Amino acid sequence: MPKDLVVILTALNLEYQAVRRKLSDPEVHRHERGTLFEVGTVQGTSCRVALGLTNKGNHSAAVIAERAIQEFSPAAVLFVGVAGALWDSARLGDVVMATHVYAYHGGTSEDDGLKARPRVWETAHGISQLGSHLARVNDWADNAPGHGRAPQVRFGAIAAGEIVQNSKISDEARWIRQHYNDALAIEMEAAGVAQAGHLNGAPVAIIRGISDRADGTKNSTKDRNWQPRAAANAAAFATRLSVELVEEQEQIAMSQADKYHTADRPKKHVSNTAHNSTVGVMAGSVKESSIYLNAAPKVTSPADLIAELDGFRAHLQRHHAERALDDDTYREALAELAFARQAARENTPESPKRTTMALKRLRGLIAESPELVARLAPLVVAAGDLS
Repeated sequence: MPKDLVVILTALNLEYQAVRRKLSDPEVHRHERGTLFEVGTVQGTSCRVALGLTNKGNHSAAVIAERAIQEFSPAAVLFVGVAGALWDSARLGDVVMATHVYAYHGGTSEDDGLKARPRVWETAHGISQLGSHLARVNDWADNAPGHGRAPQVRFGAIAAGEIVQNSKISDEARWIRQHYNDALAIEMEAAGVAQAGHLNGAPVAIIRGISDRADGTKNSTKDRNWQPRAAANAAAFATRLSVELVEEQEQIAMSQADKYHTADRPKKHVSNTAHNSTVGVMAGSVKESSIYLNAAPKVTSPADLIAELDGFRAHLQRHHAERALDDDTYREALAELAFARQAARENTPESPKRTTMALKRLRGLIAESPELVARLAPLVVAAGDLS
């Protein structure tokens, strides 16, 4: 399953464009039911992002999130955009990453008033930890001139309902602030995405830039000025988080590959008859009087790399024949391998970079096969060394 891809969803075109500006070479990907996504890479990285537009509301967001998860099997789903602040602790332009999401419209109406019956989804621990780390490092924000102070990341609950909240004094506004007084922000899609992720086993993160205070100032000049800035801040944090998530998946895959090799190493002695001596072999195989260790292949030219890639193709074919790779993953893996081979064959100044990125995408596709990852890892290094 591909683990070098993160799905990012937005509700508004303004938010969509803010994320899209962070991507290189986005290409349209059409779901069989007509939903359009754009798949590109975060600029300067090999992290792939599938970007989609849900439109407003929890129900629409849940459907599109479900569709995206089934289509891409992503490492995570991020819902990114703007929101209104419920309290002054989050300043305009700041980014709020949800620790948990309230679906606040659950309730029961009784003679003495509306009683809250919320549903709650907590953010996955791993994503929360990465988000907190990025906030501490604090190097994710765009350094655009004229934007004043740098935005900060806040962590707390986000309340998601079915209507636009634009008041501090209405009955519902008072009720929300009374029953959900730990919520930092309020919006209309997070609950749907959170439930879709929960039902499909996909980690979800909700990332919102604060563009207003849900206090009657929506659609004002001030709000129109802050919306694009808040959306850009949320997009900057979300794409950086996506890169960290994919790198973490790569590290996990490499760790699994190391364990595979450690477990697979021969433990017996081998007789080297040519020299009438006994040698201990920690890894590799013995052929006549030579011992070959698990070292990187000797690649000194594009032709060498192409030969190694052709050899790797045979391993892909074997794993597919043994049903260790499903048909879809095998087909996508062959496509990335062919792209890497073509880039290497062109032998241009850009070839090493293009080849390396294709091989990293391939590594994400085969992440659940430690043997294949272990065989591919030195080829990724060798492709980069040709630059």
